[in-house]
Amino acid sequence: MRTQPAELSVRYPGSRAARDRFILDRRPPRPESDPWRYQNVIVEDERGADGAMVRSATVFLTGRECPWRCVMCDLWRHTTPVDTPCGAIPAQVAAARRAFEGEARPRVRQIKLYNAGSFFDPHAVPESDYNAIAAALSGLERVVVESHPALIGPRLDRLLDSLDRHRGRLDRTSAGLADDAPALEVAMGLETVHPDALERLHKRMTVDQFADAALRLGRCGVSLRVFLLIAPPFVRPDEQDAWLLRSIDVAVACGASVVTLIPTRAGNGAMEALAAEGAFRPPQLDDIERSAALAVTRIRGRERIFVDVWDLEAFSACAVCFTARRDRLHAMNLEQRILAPVVCDH
Repeated sequence: MRTQPAELSVRYPGSRAARDRFILDRRPPRPESDPWRYQNVIVEDERGADGAMVRSATVFLTGRECPWRCVMCDLWRHTTPVDTPCGAIPAQVAAARRAFEGEARPRVRQIKLYNAGSFFDPHAVPESDYNAIAAALSGLERVVVESHPALIGPRLDRLLDSLDRHRGRLDRTSAGLADDAPALEVAMGLETVHPDALERLHKRMTVDQFADAALRLGRCGVSLRVFLLIAPPFVRPDEQDAWLLRSIDVAVACGASVVTLIPTRAGNGAMEALAAEGAFRPPQLDDIERSAALAVTRIRGRERIFVDVWDLEAFSACAVCFTARRDRLHAMNLEQRILAPVVCDH
């Protein structure tokens, strides 16, 4: 398979410093965020490892911006330019729990703590807060955090130690999670295994480095969730499907129990510039549906494939059939099988 880069003008630079400038210069203004308040909470069902439905809350935390400036990322909008103050993350987690536990039925059993960066970045989540965070997670069965592979190291061990101190409060035997399921799961963005595209994403990692981080997670008994991009920049349109399947294979080989497909979004300035150069074509809803079907077929029930359906309307060209098509993808996430496509006459 060819790995030649898509044709680019000289506008997208090759050095790290120049790429930082390319990305930063095209950003719109950052909204001001309060580091003591979480951004949002979404409560939804997720299919567990045994096929049962697990009520899950995703908490979008507020903290220091990620030090990596990936060209496709727009999560910096929900961050602060200064270090997260000590005590802020535990306060956000506790407030989010009060919010969703007063409304969610059935009860939430899994929580995802997404801080628009890396949980193991001490500037974003101070290590001194680990014990308080673990205490705020009392009664939950599984905790999912996100991290860049480069930060999978000693701070992972320290978080595990903090969780272990509260292990007796975690209910690990309820229906929907295996008795031996780890209490901690780490989500890492592999994005794509296309070598040129991965390098140009400015993520500053290789597939081998990702695999090393995944191996360490496995040795610590921590589950792995992998994020892959649908229609990443720098991959030729006629090669997108093949590289997605290759990326899924690598994620599974690294031990992923969950692979989540993220449609690549425009909107951060840099992606619009790449689209103008012909290096990026935003996916359409057809592309997302096709990718989901390919992924489910590739996995064949061994692991779980999820498609990110948040803000999915941005990829739709038809308001008439959009809701039915979004509901179909959501149902495929829960059932882990390909469902009949939605037919639209408009």
